[in-house]
Amino acid sequence: MILIIAEKPSLARNIAAGIGKLARRDGYLEGEGYLITWAFGHLFSLVDIESYVGGEPSARWTLDNLPCIPSKFRFELRHDKDKKSVDAGVQKQFQTIVALCNRPDVDVIVNAGDADREGEIIVRLCVEHALKTPKVQKRLWLPDQTPETVAEALQNLGDAENYQNLANEGLARTYIDWLYGVNLTRYATIKSGTLLRVGRVIAPIVRAVYDRDMAIRNFVPGKYLVPYSNAETNGERVELTSKQKLDDTKEGREKAAELCAAMNAAGAVVKSVKRKKDTLQPGKLYSLSKLQNVLGKKYKMSMADSLAIIQGLYEKGYLTYPRTNSEYLATAEKDKMRKILAQCKNLGYAVCFKDSPKIFDDSKIESHSALTPTYKIPKKGELSERENLVYATVFRRFVAVFCAEPCTAERTEITVAVGEIEEFLLKGLVIIERGWMKYDDATQKDKVLPKLAKGDVVNIAFAPKEKETTPPKHYTIETLNNYLKNPFRDEKAAAEDAVGSDDSEDYKAVFEGLELGTEATRTGIIDNARKSGYIALNKDVYTILPGGEYLIESLDRLEIRMDKFRTSEMGKALKKVFRGEMSVDQSVALAADEVKAVFAKKEQSIEEDTEIGVFGEEVGNCPVCGKRVIRGKFSYGCTGYKEGCDFRVNTSICGRVISAANMRLLLSNGKTSKIKGFVSKKSGKPFDAALCLKEGKAVFDFS
Repeated sequence: MILIIAEKPSLARNIAAGIGKLARRDGYLEGEGYLITWAFGHLFSLVDIESYVGGEPSARWTLDNLPCIPSKFRFELRHDKDKKSVDAGVQKQFQTIVALCNRPDVDVIVNAGDADREGEIIVRLCVEHALKTPKVQKRLWLPDQTPETVAEALQNLGDAENYQNLANEGLARTYIDWLYGVNLTRYATIKSGTLLRVGRVIAPIVRAVYDRDMAIRNFVPGKYLVPYSNAETNGERVELTSKQKLDDTKEGREKAAELCAAMNAAGAVVKSVKRKKDTLQPGKLYSLSKLQNVLGKKYKMSMADSLAIIQGLYEKGYLTYPRTNSEYLATAEKDKMRKILAQCKNLGYAVCFKDSPKIFDDSKIESHSALTPTYKIPKKGELSERENLVYATVFRRFVAVFCAEPCTAERTEITVAVGEIEEFLLKGLVIIERGWMKYDDATQKDKVLPKLAKGDVVNIAFAPKEKETTPPKHYTIETLNNYLKNPFRDEKAAAEDAVGSDDSEDYKAVFEGLELGTEATRTGIIDNARKSGYIALNKDVYTILPGGEYLIESLDRLEIRMDKFRTSEMGKALKKVFRGEMSVDQSVALAADEVKAVFAKKEQSIEEDTEIGVFGEEVGNCPVCGKRVIRGKFSYGCTGYKEGCDFRVNTSICGRVISAANMRLLLSNGKTSKIKGFVSKKSGKPFDAALCLKEGKAVFDFS
């Protein structure tokens, strides 16, 4: 008897559909020589700190048991939300798994978790905790959930040990995220007095949005001048904008006027006209993030919403496995694509099979191929309106990539020379045959140039045109996704999409582990950041919220460095685990060292001290009313505020943290030590000063 353990009930039903008629039992299915049972996603989770150090799960958090670095991580069955008892449904289903794993007639156990690292460890943990004596273990790997694919995959089960590196990476990722998340969340929360979710990936995501919004908020526009002409030649306007920029100052305006006069005196002539026919390429097949980019931009669909719909279409058998980071197909899938294309032809689409390395490339596939439709085409009325939008987006891109009719255009380049001063290149494009554009939405629009020939004199009237520098743009679903996929790549370069465009650096970054989060986790983490009140999503634009500002500024005050550099370095280590180049323990040790460094007491002079103590900590007596002064969220404040005392000193002044030790000096002696590292708000220049009390207020003392 073969026991199949699916990640969730819907997958179990789809596996059963690929086998035949199975009888329903309590918590499992049976028939045709198979037993099929299921988990509910994660049945197991890592135990909390209290399980390692002793104490009640709901005990008040304290610094006394931090950092917690377990010598061996332990799992337990998932608890209710109150964390006091194991979820009853989880307990019942796990007992079913235990009973089936240990049935005498079961000789093979098949891991049917989703085809990714998370699905791998979900089922592995169930088997490890349930199985009492060793049995043969296999892996069912499903690129889609159609009955045909299930039946074929069941005939080609892989050995479980072949997926050990995938499991190792999944476990290492789980342990490392626990080390960062549990230790640093508690530390930052205790220190700040506010629940701050500090995770390996959520922190750099919020920081990216924070940094961009601060750049926009603090942006000071600058004016400049460029020579500009828009005169008519042969009844058509010829727009020429110089690349030379001049400062908007008296001297700059004079130079701009002189330059424009010189250009007008030199005259302009068409130096060359080049026209050529070109074949335009459609966009690549979709990875999950690229599909979410399109859905966010076009339909203002959040990543959480789009993923839920894509996942649902996968579970219904209409789309292939969604959590893929590739835009390419495996060479082994060519016959499968021929079958799907035959279905498309039956529906009247002009498609043909293309055996091209621009489409099929094993070197750009880590675990899963690009998202495509399956041979199972939904019938009219089977999908909801939003499901249809998502499915149609994937289907149209697939048809465009395999379109039998090329999209041709005429490209025109006209070079206009203004004496020996400057050359202007005018580019135009006119679509001749739409080809694949009939199926996939095309952003390419005709741009028609003036009718000019080589040697034509171009009328010009250059004059200085005032322009203004613009601030960076807020992150959108598309630009944030592109940033997270490779946080070290130029934003414009990340937007390249056409089949055949050079994406080698993108895939190198992904395979090295430079991305922040993964296709499988990114959506959930961004959604957590939204639910935590750190970032907002309006249509498809992300902005920072006050809670997000407080998170990032608190991390800075606490000197917790959670940025793209640290997260990417840990991502690279995890990829080494996946490739078998590093053990789980070695990768966890790297994370443990970084966590320990946050808690390590740094030797600092009083002048450089940045330790702000713990929220609620007493630092002395109020110089105004004599009551206690404690450290609050944003300031050291008098507890007599209810009686009208308004004495307070901000925990950060002019970009410099005021340490608890210096605050004690201020309250006891009336003056702090000289504090290094203030930054002037007006000039931006650093300065050193002490703080002293003057009429119940803290003021700078430069003596």
